[in-house]
Amino acid sequence: MTTEHVKIFSGSSIIVKGLQNLLDDEKIHCLVKDKFESARLAGFGEQMNSVELFVLNVDLEKANLIVDAYQKEINS
Repeated sequence: MTTEHVKIFSGSSIIVKGLQNLLDDEKIHCLVKDKFESARLAGFGEQMNSVELFVLNVDLEKANLIVDAYQKEINS
């Protein structure tokens, strides 16, 4: 089985940072791909909610539980 990163969430930078902190608390390594900031630095536009969060596929099941709970919390 190969180890690869899988996208588990996309949203605004502040929402992704909150989720990243929760994953860090559970010792789940994640990567953030901020297309908005990259576009801004390059001099063109991108949607503000274009920040993506990736985890390793071996952590996917545990991470999805955290993402589901987080989405319920922010949507309530």
